[in-house]
Amino acid sequence: MSKTHQRITLAALAGLGMLAASQAMAQMPSDIAEKIAAIGRVVDGQKTGEIYTPLQEKEPYAGIKVARDVKYGPDPRNLIDIFTVEGATGARPVLMFVHGGGLIRGSKRTPGSAFYDNVMLWAARNGMVGVNVEYRLAPAHPWPAGTEDMGAAVRFVAENAATYGADPAKIFLMGHSAGATHVSTFVSHPEFHGPKGSGLAGAIFSSTPAFDLTAEPANEGRTAYYGTDASKYAERSAFQGLIKTSIPFMMSVAELDPPTIFEQNARFKEILCKSEHGCVRAIVLPKHSHMSASYHINTADKMLTNQILEFVKTGK
Repeated sequence: MSKTHQRITLAALAGLGMLAASQAMAQMPSDIAEKIAAIGRVVDGQKTGEIYTPLQEKEPYAGIKVARDVKYGPDPRNLIDIFTVEGATGARPVLMFVHGGGLIRGSKRTPGSAFYDNVMLWAARNGMVGVNVEYRLAPAHPWPAGTEDMGAAVRFVAENAATYGADPAKIFLMGHSAGATHVSTFVSHPEFHGPKGSGLAGAIFSSTPAFDLTAEPANEGRTAYYGTDASKYAERSAFQGLIKTSIPFMMSVAELDPPTIFEQNARFKEILCKSEHGCVRAIVLPKHSHMSASYHINTADKMLTNQILEFVKTGK
């Protein structure tokens, strides 16, 4: 770990908010922490999945109803999975989850995989309706396809809320990695919100690769989705719009995220706190990596999920 990263990490841990850093550190079992540390600060879904799959539930899920591949738009990838508790009454808040994949790959669930059903199960078992979102990918579908799909999915859920026991006034949109890029872009660009607004009660950004595209190193996904004209990167970034938005949001980053992701999140948190927007709930997941940030959800490690529950409850 570089001295710069260590300095940023310690500063971020000092600002966790409701959970002290020492309490947060105790959340991940030591044997898992050792395995995650051995993988390092890279994006490795296979090795991380091997660690967490034995800790996750297997289908059929007791007490949970799952509606698979519900269409929210015309494209073959405009699909959602909806998780509800059998026999639940009343209108429940909604947690919509958007997967990552570098803007050019990924899916809401690979058949037989525990991920990202794990996020949906956690949501359903904690008083919410879980909605797992799939969206169009670059290069076949460049900017602004992903952002448009966020709006279409949110509007579909709001319009069909009664069918699934959901509260259309309490929809929270959560994205991880590239999914967080799409979610943050949707939140920050009102032109994609539609006549009734964003439809969101709040948003959650997990390990966001780029709030500011102009500060992100060139990579395959960015070029495929945003194009090669760098003069358009600033206006397509979430950075400025998030400072201006009135939509509540929280953000998290893993201590072992790749350096560029960690540092951009730390920098954006600092800028927010100094701006007219003010600070938001912004946490570091100690000992976690890029993929474990999502794969650990619905296990005994509740460092992130406790924060999400509090955000859904309070809106801040």
